[in-house]
Amino acid sequence: MRILGLSFLLALALALTGCEALSGYWGGDGAQRTGASSSVVEFLYPDGAVPPEPTGAVPEIRLPITVGLAFVPGRGAALGPLSEAQKTALLEQVRAKFVTEDYVTDIVVVPETYLRGSDGFNALDRAARMYRLDVMALVSYDQLSTSSEKKSSFWYWTVVGAYLVEGTRNEVQTLVDTAVFDIPSQTLLFRAAGTDRVTKDATMVDSPQQMRTTQASSFGRAMDDMTANLQRELAVFKERVKEQKAPVQVVKAEGGGAGAWDFGALGIALLAFAWRRTGRPGAPARD
Repeated sequence: MRILGLSFLLALALALTGCEALSGYWGGDGAQRTGASSSVVEFLYPDGAVPPEPTGAVPEIRLPITVGLAFVPGRGAALGPLSEAQKTALLEQVRAKFVTEDYVTDIVVVPETYLRGSDGFNALDRAARMYRLDVMALVSYDQLSTSSEKKSSFWYWTVVGAYLVEGTRNEVQTLVDTAVFDIPSQTLLFRAAGTDRVTKDATMVDSPQQMRTTQASSFGRAMDDMTANLQRELAVFKERVKEQKAPVQVVKAEGGGAGAWDFGALGIALLAFAWRRTGRPGAPARD
């Protein structure tokens, strides 16, 4: 009996030690929070730099254009919740939604590492020279991850409970924002955001892996939401160009005057205009 009593006291001491260690891991409020983010404003205007005063001149965009697509370099949580390969895959999905537009020559996925080393529009100018870009779409993000204990987490001290009881609640909130800039004039053309929020329960043993998986999937859903909103904002921007209310003037690559930016029909309209003027390629213009 004495040996049994000592064994019970030893087990109880080990359990209390485990609970204390677990409490220290999760923090005093029972929750552990991590965040990762990137900011377009801080990237383009570092150290509190102030954007230049507008000159009043209306910048021009000459169609067709080459668009760059890149993540803004992040900070926190090892510079972001996603690997470079995961970010490239997400950007390729966005690219596929817009690359078939008639006004686009190409959409180039620019690695995030190419934007590091310098800040602001200097980084965009460097990428523009490297890839011959006219416009850059910068994707920024803000993701907050929280792990907290449920009441059932007291079973964790039994060891078996750490494997079987879902006593940990993981919550991930993700915001993704894309801002599209005309590089030569440094003009913001339009922007769109996407959000996602997900909560899942896990065992203590499975919680870290589940959190990583949840972060990645939440990012993907936020990107999908942003892409849909970006398509709507692009449609609004087209209408603003037609009504001459956009922050830029759109002209033909040949140097003609401003025209309605009807992206889908622009190529057909130009061909029809040329045929009406000449009757056939190479023929003299009609009166």
